[in-house]
Amino acid sequence: MRVNIGTLDRALRTVLGAALLVLAFGGVLPALSAGAPKWIAAAAGLILLATAALRLCPLYAIFGIRTCKL
Repeated sequence: MRVNIGTLDRALRTVLGAALLVLAFGGVLPALSAGAPKWIAAAAGLILLATAALRLCPLYAIFGIRTCKL
């Protein structure tokens, strides 16, 4: 598959993914301290970090979206 995530998109995914992981496991917000919300935030954070690292978003590929110049 071809790369479809640009530099700005990659940076935003990295920051948001890391923030979600910190919120899920850092105990900052009581709403995300346990249960399903914690694991949903953690999963979303991991997905965002993985797509940023691989520079490939499967949803972008399905819909034909590209934020990179390549």
